[in-house]
Amino acid sequence: MKTEFLQADDANIEKCAEYLRRGDIVAFPTETVYGLGASALDPKAAEKIFRAKGRPATNPLIIHVADKAQIETVAVVDDRSRKLIDALMPGPLTLVMPKKEVVPSIVTAGFDTVAVRMPDHPVALALISAAGVPVCAPSANTSSRPSPTMAQHVYDDLCGKIPVILDGGRCPLGLESTIISMTENPPRVMRAGSVDVSAIEAVIGPVNKESVMIDSLSSLKKPTHFVPKADLVFSAYYDGMFDEIADYCDRMARSHGRRPVIFCTDGNAGRYGDRPVMKMGATVSEYAQSLFEKIREAEKENYDLIIAEGVPLGGLGMTLMSRLMKLSNGNVI
Repeated sequence: MKTEFLQADDANIEKCAEYLRRGDIVAFPTETVYGLGASALDPKAAEKIFRAKGRPATNPLIIHVADKAQIETVAVVDDRSRKLIDALMPGPLTLVMPKKEVVPSIVTAGFDTVAVRMPDHPVALALISAAGVPVCAPSANTSSRPSPTMAQHVYDDLCGKIPVILDGGRCPLGLESTIISMTENPPRVMRAGSVDVSAIEAVIGPVNKESVMIDSLSSLKKPTHFVPKADLVFSAYYDGMFDEIADYCDRMARSHGRRPVIFCTDGNAGRYGDRPVMKMGATVSEYAQSLFEKIREAEKENYDLIIAEGVPLGGLGMTLMSRLMKLSNGNVI
């Protein structure tokens, strides 16, 4: 299969919408990462996503909508969910709610719930609106690779496996959406993401976030996904971590013949002397946003070991540390 690369202008958005209407799949940008989309109401189209990604059929898909009214066509929305929809959508928030019968079971992996979000990206919204159907879309990568934040990342992973990539530039947030299960009381954070949990609690009150890191650990018992080609380890956050990271870097390079690089915030780069570093931004938020992109950059520069600084667990720090837990397969130095 030849994979077509299209710039996201009006004509190409309409062309990709036609792909979706006829039951094909399209890679497209969102504010979080690139998604691989199909009509959420067409089980045969959804099946193409699983096939292209090598995604297990037990892993449900997130439905993306073009407007808030479209959410109620696929999910049962209660008052608490509606408050979050009104306050935080469009945006990088996914709500898990009871599904309506119109949603095929392949999209929900057989569950009686459905995950729904409204992306905050003009290309994504224009595409879904032009298609005229809600669009189910996981990240547009093979299931063994980090999520793509640029169209080239999609091409690197899925060239020859999908018909078209709609190039809308770099995804501004670079991390997936926050997922909240609204079928539990209190609602439970199923995945920490680009929406700070405190923003959710400001709207509906306390949510259960205690399981986020536990779920990250338990996921290591399952087949690994989002694995860098370079090995990745990370440090817990504490005052002496800089010396520990530097010592580990030296030991791996001198005694084990590795080619390591240190992921660090901009202000910490000078702590590592002449050791190779990649600056991840000045803040935890910028670090999180650049994580997937920098992993791919490190791979292209032939580093075979990534040593990532830990960060405090507050705010997006919880999201970043849960991602590092999964990406490293639990390897903490």
